[in-house]
Amino acid sequence: MENFDPAQGIVLHDSLQQLVNDVLVWIGFGTAVGLLAKGIMPGRDPGGAIATILMGVGGTIMGCGICSYFNHGQRIIPISPLGMFVGILGTLVILFFYKMLGGYYFVEGEYVTQSHRRRRRTGSRRRRYDAAAYED
Repeated sequence: MENFDPAQGIVLHDSLQQLVNDVLVWIGFGTAVGLLAKGIMPGRDPGGAIATILMGVGGTIMGCGICSYFNHGQRIIPISPLGMFVGILGTLVILFFYKMLGGYYFVEGEYVTQSHRRRRRTGSRRRRYDAAAYED
């Protein structure tokens, strides 16, 4: 603590500082890509803010990793236009499977029509008083 200077703050090694910088860039970029993917894909989306960030980061890692594999190991950074494009594609794939596993696209065992979806959405809000018989 003898060489600590409060004006400089915490001094990190270069490799640790680079790691922290990369993690913050991936989280920030994952948030932006997750929001863009949710805006592009039609319909209501399950999940909140944390799910959006995780899907964006996961989709960006998946997209950049696959693109890097096919470019013979060349590193694809998420801030480049190619990184943005493959990040959005990866996030759209993750969001599609998230919706599919959540039961958004189909109901198991039934034929889903538009009227069924409308009934399913509004059925919980509307109370049906005619179904119960009240006697004095």
